[in-house]
Amino acid sequence: MSRFLDTNILIYAQEAGERGGRARDIVRSGGLISVQVLNEFVSVLRRKLGLEWTAIKEALADVKAAAVLIVPLTVRTNEVAAAIARGHAINVYDALIVASALEAGCRELQHGRVFGPWSVRNPFL
Repeated sequence: MSRFLDTNILIYAQEAGERGGRARDIVRSGGLISVQVLNEFVSVLRRKLGLEWTAIKEALADVKAAAVLIVPLTVRTNEVAAAIARGHAINVYDALIVASALEAGCRELQHGRVFGPWSVRNPFL
């Protein structure tokens, strides 16, 4: 069963220490991410962490070289995300991640939520 990695895992993988090491292990062990996750990753690296574009390019290359598959966003993904956002009272950007995971057949995301036949779990617990 495939698992879907969210932006936080990629951000944590940039950190030193135990949490960063655990996140890097999670990324290396495989899973899926969406283009939405890549977009959020770049945004956080630039806006919140203040990284230069060269460092961001290197971080993206690391993610793409890891054992993750990148799921594209489509018009259908957008439609599913809008329905999820409306039905579960979450923002559309989070819903895009959920919709991508659903479309990819993933049954595992972050901890604490259930969306239809699958649940969300925290890999750090």
